[in-house]
Amino acid sequence: FGGVVHPPVYVHEGFAQEYMRPVISELFNRLKQTGFRVIIGVSGHNVHRMIDMINAALEPVIADGECAGVGLWEIPEDDSGESGTDHAAKWETSNMMFFYPDLVDMAALGTEPLMPRMQPPDGVGGLDPREHASAEVGRRNVEICSEALGAKARELLESLPPNKRDFAIDAIVPGSWWMV
Repeated sequence: FGGVVHPPVYVHEGFAQEYMRPVISELFNRLKQTGFRVIIGVSGHNVHRMIDMINAALEPVIADGECAGVGLWEIPEDDSGESGTDHAAKWETSNMMFFYPDLVDMAALGTEPLMPRMQPPDGVGGLDPREHASAEVGRRNVEICSEALGAKARELLESLPPNKRDFAIDAIVPGSWWMV
C-alpha cells in the first residue's frame, strides 16, 4: 500500500458543524488538489457522529468523481478476537505499549479493582489492562487495522475509472507541496 497520513485534526462532532464541515472539506480538497486519489478520514475515537461529519465533509470533494473517499473507524470489525477497541483498557493500552512503551505506567492503576464502564477515577472501559494488555497485542491490533485500511484504500482506488487512478500531478515540488 502507498499513501500519506495527514497530521491529526483535533476536532470532533461536538464543534458547530456549520463551521467544521467546510474546514474539513477544505483539507480534503487540498489533498485532492495535491494529487491524491483516495481520501480516508479516520475517526480518532470510534464515534459514529464523527464518521457522519467526515462523510459529509467528503461529499463535495468526491462528487466530481476525480477521487474517492470514506470516513471509517480506526479499528475494523474483527471477529477473530485479535483486534478491537475500548477506552483505556486492553486495546488502547496495548496500542500505547506498542507505539510508546515509555509512556505507559501500569503501576499507576494500582492493585484495586477498576470501576466499571469508564467511571472515575480510572476511566477504564473494557478488559483490565493490567491483565490483558501487552505490546504484542498492540502490534497485532495495529497490523490488522493497517491491513484493513490499506485494503479499503485499494478498493476505493479501484472504484475509480482507470484514467482517474494515477496521482494527479507529476511531482510534489515547491509550488504544489504547500497546498496541503
